[in-house]
Amino acid sequence: MELGMVGLGRMGGNMVARLRAAGHTVLGYDTNPELSEATSLADLVGRLEQKPRVVWVMVPVQFLDGAVDELAGLLSEGDIVIDGGNTKWTGDQARADRLAAQGVHFIDCGVSGGVWGKELGYALMCGGDEADVATVRPIFDALKPDGEFGFVHAGGHGAGHFTKMVHNGIEYSIMQAYAEGWELLEKAELVHSVPEIFDSWREGTVIRSWLLDLIARALSDDPHLEKLKGYADDSGEGRWTVDAAIDLGVPVPALTSALFARFVSRQDESPAMKLVAAMRNQFGGHAVQAESPSLGEV
Repeated sequence: MELGMVGLGRMGGNMVARLRAAGHTVLGYDTNPELSEATSLADLVGRLEQKPRVVWVMVPVQFLDGAVDELAGLLSEGDIVIDGGNTKWTGDQARADRLAAQGVHFIDCGVSGGVWGKELGYALMCGGDEADVATVRPIFDALKPDGEFGFVHAGGHGAGHFTKMVHNGIEYSIMQAYAEGWELLEKAELVHSVPEIFDSWREGTVIRSWLLDLIARALSDDPHLEKLKGYADDSGEGRWTVDAAIDLGVPVPALTSALFARFVSRQDESPAMKLVAAMRNQFGGHAVQAESPSLGEV
C-alpha cells in the first residue's frame, strides 16, 4: 500500500522503516525539515496517488487536532486518517465526526512497542469501522509482530486508544512491582548479587516477561543503577486510566498506587524509581541521567 506518515520521531520514523521493509510505499512529513520528505501537509497529500489516500498521524497530542483539521480540508471522500499517538480516547468520536463531515474516515490506533518495535513489531489496538480497518489491514499486518497475536480491532471510535490507555495503566503497575522488589533486594545485606537474581527469574518463573529481560539488560550495564536519577515521568495515560476507573466504578488500587509512585519520584530521590527509569530507558529510550531531569515520554 501507499501512505503518508505525519511525525517522524522515535516511533514514527521507526514505523516508516518497518513499513518500507515490508514493501509499502511511505512518504513522510515532519516539522523538522531534516527529517521530512514532504514540505507541508498539503504537499504530502498531493503526492499520494493510491486511492483511498491513507495518512497516519504520529504527533504529540497538543498538535493532533490542528493536523486533523488541516487534513480534513486536504483529503477527499473515502480517504482515511489514522491517529496512532498516545491520545485520550474521549476526543476520538469528535475527530471522527469532523472528518466525516468531509467524507473522510477515521481510525484510532494505540501503538505499543517503543524503540524495539522497528525490529520486533508493534502491538496495535484499533478503533473504528470494520470496513476501514479492513482497507488498511495490510499496513497493520506489516507493523505487527510476525506471530499470531499483536493486533486487535477493539471496537468503534475510541476503543483503540481506550485499550492502549488501560495497557499503559497495567504497564505502570507491573513496572512498579518489579521496582519495589529490586529495592528490597538491594537493601537486604544477605543478598550477594541482585542482577544475578533478576537473571535467574528470566526462565521458568511465573514473573518472567520482556520487562524482566529489559531489567536484566539495564542491570548488566549499571548493577546498582548509580548512573540514573530516581525520577519517572508519566505520559498522561496512567492518569486517564484512573479517571476512567472512577467514572466506571472499577477499583484499580494497584494502577493508582503505581501512578502516585511516579509523583513521589519527583519529590525526592527514590531507589525504586531508578529501576522504573531504567525500564523506560530500555523500551522507550527515555534516558534520565543522575544529574538531569526527565524530558518526558513520547
